[in-house]
Amino acid sequence: MNNENDEQANRKAQALAQWQALLDDEASLLEQPDAHHAALLEQANELHRLQLIDRHDLSDLLEQADAAYEYAVEALSQNPLNHG
Repeated sequence: MNNENDEQANRKAQALAQWQALLDDEASLLEQPDAHHAALLEQANELHRLQLIDRHDLSDLLEQADAAYEYAVEALSQNPLNHG
């Protein structure tokens, strides 16, 4: 049983690290904010569907994804020539 818990914790940590890496990919975020946001939402919902995260974790990830999208929209509206 302990090995199952360790394996689940490792899977969760790896999945969250992958999600965080996508969140931190500013180049992708600024090049294609809609697609980047959709990928973040899809991955977060998949983690919840697989029961690697609970609904509170899901809410946190969705909020971070939305904040990143809002940042990109704001950044591109202020300087659209650098990303287009």
